[in-house]
Amino acid sequence: MNTPLYTALVNHAQTNAYSFHVPGHHNGDVFFDEAKSIYQSLLTIDMTEIAGLDDLHQPSGVIREAQDLVSSLYRSDESFFLVNGTTVGNLAMILSVCEPGDSILIQRNCHKSVFHAVDMAGAKPIYVSPEMDEVMNVPTHVHLAIIEEAIAAYPTAKGLVLTNPTYYGHTADLTAVIAKAHKHGIPVLVDEAHGAHFVLGEPFPASALQMGADVVVQSAHKTLPAMTMGSYLHVNSRLINRDKLAYYLGSLQSSSPSYPIMASLDIARAYVQHVIEEKKLSGILQHLDHFKQTFASIPQIEVIEPVSPHIQTDPLKLSIRSRRGHSGYTLQKILESVNIFSELADEKQVLLILPLGGKRKIPANVVQQVQQAIEDTPPDLVSVSVDLAFPPVTALPYDKKTLIGFKKEYIEIEAAAGRLNAENIIPYPPGIPLIMAGERITEESIQKLSGLINMNAHIQGSMKMKENQLLVYIEEEKS
Repeated sequence: MNTPLYTALVNHAQTNAYSFHVPGHHNGDVFFDEAKSIYQSLLTIDMTEIAGLDDLHQPSGVIREAQDLVSSLYRSDESFFLVNGTTVGNLAMILSVCEPGDSILIQRNCHKSVFHAVDMAGAKPIYVSPEMDEVMNVPTHVHLAIIEEAIAAYPTAKGLVLTNPTYYGHTADLTAVIAKAHKHGIPVLVDEAHGAHFVLGEPFPASALQMGADVVVQSAHKTLPAMTMGSYLHVNSRLINRDKLAYYLGSLQSSSPSYPIMASLDIARAYVQHVIEEKKLSGILQHLDHFKQTFASIPQIEVIEPVSPHIQTDPLKLSIRSRRGHSGYTLQKILESVNIFSELADEKQVLLILPLGGKRKIPANVVQQVQQAIEDTPPDLVSVSVDLAFPPVTALPYDKKTLIGFKKEYIEIEAAAGRLNAENIIPYPPGIPLIMAGERITEESIQKLSGLINMNAHIQGSMKMKENQLLVYIEEEKS
């Protein structure tokens, strides 16, 4: 396999060099013996910017070569290694197009890192609402007509930020949306965190890069064999200031980037290339089908697909639901009781991310254990059936400068409708805000939040949520 960075690290490790540089474990010489059996081989390639190993922030050697191989595979103008996850890519791409006070169009069901980036930029977010799938009750894509409405209302917007695919693997054809934005000189920035494997081609969906997006960020660690926090950022645009984007990547990423993470990005690209060149995809698809058939064969489990004909589902994603009346959260716990760990659960279903290869299968006795555990677990008495409806295009009532002048107070959740929310309320995963900071709280969002709390969903946000309180702004007074 052609892996310039990984190979350089292995070759260096094999020289048994004397380490008088960081990191402090000195090639694994300084470490607890009890932990060496796990860490030893990794520590030998946990390096720093020494001769022959290049510099992520000014690459000219093996890192540059490895990144160029990624760019060639994905057919981008340029590709970057990210060691702080897709989060840092989202931050950098948004900061590179926005100045304080600028408007930027944001798909409402974006990851929290997108909203953090807009806040850091001091920009004005304009939210465009996605369609809701009627069967799965999850947001999917934004219709072209809504994008057209948003651009007509905010023609000077500095960017359009979309999420494709969604966490659930639902993708839409963005070609017309991207063309519409480009017609107005608006760059399209796509969080494609869960689509690094789309380069494999059918039956996987097309990448936003193929559709003409300007910047696309992918979490290689989510679906490719890369270490956690390893991501790619691809640029393919004349509307983006490349140097400004690179500046923010250099500013936001660690000045001591992880070589094991970078090497795994090199390996992940080589793995995909190997699958393509050696025609391994058909065997992988058979392995995926085996997992799907395994879960579909369980009488108490239903495989769920989106109902919209405009949506394509990534074959690596599998959504399942209990036929016995269990919530997704309860079904997730049932699976965990037999050592099957899923990616996430929501009120109705459980999401599984299937492996892009490998040999491991679920044995028959474990399948029987799942069946028995579902039968033995009483159905849930609490359910959340509240559908949140948002206007197609919305802006926050106040800009950031005004919000800073408001005092805050904690109030009971049940009394919060109509008040201005003061901190993001985020079910995690998937990390999509339910109620955003600076947004007016509605009765529907309160019902939804209360239902999630009753179902013991993991929610990031209010420090006093367990005390049934939310932090809100006091609009009548200023500090």
